[in-house]
Amino acid sequence: MGEEIEPRIIEGALSLPYRWATGPVGARFLEGLKNKKILGTRCPKCRRVLVPARKFCPRCFVDTDEWVEVGDKGILRTFTIINFSFVGQVRKPPYIVGIIELDGADVGFTHFIGGVDLTDIEKAARELRPGMRVQAVWREERKGDILDIEYFKPVRE
Repeated sequence: MGEEIEPRIIEGALSLPYRWATGPVGARFLEGLKNKKILGTRCPKCRRVLVPARKFCPRCFVDTDEWVEVGDKGILRTFTIINFSFVGQVRKPPYIVGIIELDGADVGFTHFIGGVDLTDIEKAARELRPGMRVQAVWREERKGDILDIEYFKPVRE
């Protein structure tokens, strides 16, 4: 066909607006947050309490219909400090995201970690540790969304 043409890279940005249907289980979970309650569902087979609440157990593949209120305190299992920007962030960096095992739950719950000075990221990373207790800080005016919990703060005992 003739001479070979070098491939090119075209740079650009994509925006993907979306709508997410919560379904009845997700809606009940979010309504619980509006009322300062963290709700999970218990698997009838393995007995694990799943938070956020789920329609079925992803381990046993059976429907869950028992609702359980869990505590707004828990154990920080792991965390990461995000210090770069990307499209779609709901917070301006730096910020911390952690996986929390809430009191009464059997799975990790991913959420923001706050109440930590991030002016020195290395120091902040030393201040946090897996196994430490954290507690939810609730938004003053709740709307029934995941950010009704502003963040989880370290419990200083």
